[in-house]
Amino acid sequence: MAALFVGPVIAGGIVTNTNQSAKYTRMQCRDATLGIDAVYFNPAGVAKLGTGFHFSINNQTIGQGRKITSDYPYLDPSPKDYEANVSAPLFPGIYGAVVLGNFAISVGFNPIGGGGSAKYKGGLPSLEYSVSDLVPMLASQGQPVTAYSLSMRFDGKSVFYGIQGNLSYKINDMLSVALGARYVIARESYSGYLKDVQITVGGVPTDAPGFFTYAAGTYAGYATSFTGAATNLSNAITGGYIGANDPLTDPVAIGTLTAINLYAPGMTNSQAVAAFTGAAASMTANAQKATLASQALADQEVDAKRSATGITPIVSVNFSPVDWLNVAVKYEFKTKLEFTNETATGKAGLVGFNSTGEPIYLFPDGAKTRLDIPAMLSGGVALNPFKPLLISAGAHYYFDKSADWGGREDQLDRGLIEVALGAEYTIKDALAISAGWLMTSTGATPDYQTDQSYSLDTHTFGGGVGYKITDFLELNLAGSYTIYKEGTRAYQRKLGGAGQSGMMVPLTETYNKDTWIVALGLDISIAR
Repeated sequence: MAALFVGPVIAGGIVTNTNQSAKYTRMQCRDATLGIDAVYFNPAGVAKLGTGFHFSINNQTIGQGRKITSDYPYLDPSPKDYEANVSAPLFPGIYGAVVLGNFAISVGFNPIGGGGSAKYKGGLPSLEYSVSDLVPMLASQGQPVTAYSLSMRFDGKSVFYGIQGNLSYKINDMLSVALGARYVIARESYSGYLKDVQITVGGVPTDAPGFFTYAAGTYAGYATSFTGAATNLSNAITGGYIGANDPLTDPVAIGTLTAINLYAPGMTNSQAVAAFTGAAASMTANAQKATLASQALADQEVDAKRSATGITPIVSVNFSPVDWLNVAVKYEFKTKLEFTNETATGKAGLVGFNSTGEPIYLFPDGAKTRLDIPAMLSGGVALNPFKPLLISAGAHYYFDKSADWGGREDQLDRGLIEVALGAEYTIKDALAISAGWLMTSTGATPDYQTDQSYSLDTHTFGGGVGYKITDFLELNLAGSYTIYKEGTRAYQRKLGGAGQSGMMVPLTETYNKDTWIVALGLDISIAR
């Protein structure tokens, strides 16, 4: 769970967003654009906007549904669905550029990653598995436990703000270049709870922490009793009242050892001392385990934030060999992001204990986590076969395996790939209609997928209109819908969780999403 992140809202890599303007939403492909959103998509192309001032403000309203289904056999019910809604009512893209002759200076602001909030009102399967394990584990010990219940919720919010600046230069009418950088301010927050855990014992709903607290007291009482019996026998041997190697004759000691299946005919007094001492140690260990179980099953809360900053160097080249053809290439370097947890006291989310009894938390205060934005290479072509028609094509590759995601990058076959096509037709120089398609192919293996973060193949379809209100003012309205290919992960989980001695239980988790966008943008261009 320490690797949990909300992730990108829609288009882009596993961490990165590329849906950064209303024109993108209606075309799905802007890699070789010579419009004002070239500040993000094609910085070298900004130098070809025309001498003057250019400005664009955009907003996208985004909704996403997420659904995880687990068939873990001890869930109630099984299979069980866990659903969340991701909401991003404000997803801005703001760009400005000043072109002076062959030089251009441009700036941009947008959510380069994240940008939404996910609310799992029923929690996540990984948080429920250990609670569901109580029923088979206690039943195997002879306890009449038949069911469990709990109350659970988990919410996550994430946004990586990007503030970008570029310096572009037009070498000649065919070739322009740009250097730029983006300052990334990443913020994530998590809240939730797991509380009111109950187990049904002999048909009666029972507070689970109280059940284990009582069990711990019972075990501790046995440990005290067995220690006393061992001490009494040992003192009798030391005092010379009985021989160490004489057969055990104390009827109380024989009866106690028989009750706990440790008595053997002919057992000597020293053997009885060892048996009582071992039994006391076992009961003490059981008391400690029960105490830890009681603490882990007590009401838990999460209230944590984590933040990081980083810088993304950007290089770009634009090439226009003829008037009707434009080609652009952009490379964004890896952005190192090391997050630091800021966790409210007592709200780190206790999830268990390690083998030495040290607590394990979801978000320990001060802990550091790497979640880099990977390097990305994009290329695009824009064709004007005749004046009213614009055809765009583009491709992106994310160097995910070179990023540091705390080891999760090793569970990728390759980086994520995107391919996009778009077309725009202008009617009487004022109204433009457009449509586009984007395909995403993830490099995530089944082992990468978890209920906290998963990456799926997608197909996105977008469309919209652009209307020139005046020669220098254009309004863009667009919408898109993303279809995700269902992902699955089949694996085996140890009953009781890692570090336990339980059997391996097979299960399959299924992951799905769907996303819609409505976008509005206003472009202003005062140029000659």
